[in-house]
Amino acid sequence: MIITLLILLFALLIFVFQHPRYGKRPSGERLEFIQKSPQYKNGKFENVNFTPELAEGYGYFNVISEFLFKKVDRKIPTDDIPTIKTNLLDLAIDQDVLVWFGHSSYYIQLEGKRFLIDPVFSGNASPVYGTTKAFKGTDIYIADDFPEIDYLLITHDHYDHLDYKTIMELKPKIKKVICALGVGSHLEFWKFPKDSIIEKDWHEKIELDQNLTLYTTPSRHFSGRSTKRCNTLWTSFVLEARDFKMYLGGDSGYDTHYAEIGNTFGPFDLALIDNGQYNPAWKYIHNLPEDVIKAMKDLKAKRVFPVHSSKFSLALHPWDEPLKKVTELNAASENPIPLVTPKIGELVDLRNEKQEFQQWWKGVR
Repeated sequence: MIITLLILLFALLIFVFQHPRYGKRPSGERLEFIQKSPQYKNGKFENVNFTPELAEGYGYFNVISEFLFKKVDRKIPTDDIPTIKTNLLDLAIDQDVLVWFGHSSYYIQLEGKRFLIDPVFSGNASPVYGTTKAFKGTDIYIADDFPEIDYLLITHDHYDHLDYKTIMELKPKIKKVICALGVGSHLEFWKFPKDSIIEKDWHEKIELDQNLTLYTTPSRHFSGRSTKRCNTLWTSFVLEARDFKMYLGGDSGYDTHYAEIGNTFGPFDLALIDNGQYNPAWKYIHNLPEDVIKAMKDLKAKRVFPVHSSKFSLALHPWDEPLKKVTELNAASENPIPLVTPKIGELVDLRNEKQEFQQWWKGVR
């Protein structure tokens, strides 16, 4: 009986992990190209500085035990998250705006081009559907709500940033995809035309048109959609118009790259920085709130949008703690920087530095 159950379990695992959502590892010419990258060492991609999986003083057994069994008050909100549904199809193309969809998904219109970053609209942020569900009320957008997308930007291939179901539903509307080395292997496996994928290493420049330039810049993180880690690269982006500059951070722990990017490209009119789903045990791969304060200063940001929160619970903190803490720490810091904290779906005017936002999370249980 036990042998039969083990065989059935093994067969189920094989079936589950054959699903195309898991993507495909880089191979062939792509792998040969990847192996020439300065970031590729010892058979995998590495960060600028040494980045342990766990911080000093933490062990895997304790971390996993806490994650599985520790009770955290208000880890998932009981109320619906308040939202505003902006009609993206009615936006005039000459409006320079941003719309956030929760976590690290957002839409940008700038200089007549439409960008979509790390979209996840399937209600799920894990390799197994139904195990990491979106908070109630957060999934208010579907593929039909979007106009044609000039550039889909993917910061890395984790499931809370690269979602198979969402990408496949949006696919007919996507003209070009820009991603880091190796991530194109998933997209080609999902039948994206090879000439629609722009796959880059760090420190590369992509001239989108005469008014817009995109740069790939480092972040401090890791990658992987299966047991194989770091076989694709993770990245942040700098999006530069003639008179406006944005930092699109992706996931990252604090490190020297923030100051290097700030010195090279700053000041930034708006910086989107990873703030949420953190833990002292993995501070090297996700900013703690105090790290966000340091990063925004390093980047020389005029306004900061803290993201990576308010949609999925991936860490052991109350759902609203990231926004509460970063707001309090920023207010108490020397020379506070204006924070952009819209509701999901709320229209952010990129050119209006005086636009004000509510602390919408207050009173949400």
